[in-house]
Amino acid sequence: MQDAYSRAIVGWSMAEHMRAELVVDALKMALARRRPDPGLVHYSDQGSQYVSLGFGQAAHDAGIALSMGSRGDAYDNAVAESFFATLKKELVHRRSWPTRRELGSAVFEYIESFYNRERRHSTLGMLSPAEYEQNQGNAISIKIQNESI
Repeated sequence: MQDAYSRAIVGWSMAEHMRAELVVDALKMALARRRPDPGLVHYSDQGSQYVSLGFGQAAHDAGIALSMGSRGDAYDNAVAESFFATLKKELVHRRSWPTRRELGSAVFEYIESFYNRERRHSTLGMLSPAEYEQNQGNAISIKIQNESI
């Protein structure tokens, strides 16, 4: 799960399958981290795991509205597709992975230590997602302070 505002990866999961529980687990992680108010919109492609009853119910229970792209439109989900291309280019395809556990540990390290905290994004003014969120949080609190004076 990627926050489209800051490009941060806020929920993720790995498994040997593409069943609904994979994205439900990622959604649970994202919800625990962000605790969004009802009304959040989750955008995805029409993959079977996203149209599943399990994912739909988990999203509904969290007050999340679902929005899906049209079939066969590769540009609908460009932000997420860009992340996966980057992950593969910068990590996965650089070496062989003898075990899934080793790959899982490397993906964790990549997302949590590098991608969200250090990797710069041109769409964020060459800031990392964490830096961008921090700057935006500071700007919001300054604005609120100025309005209350």
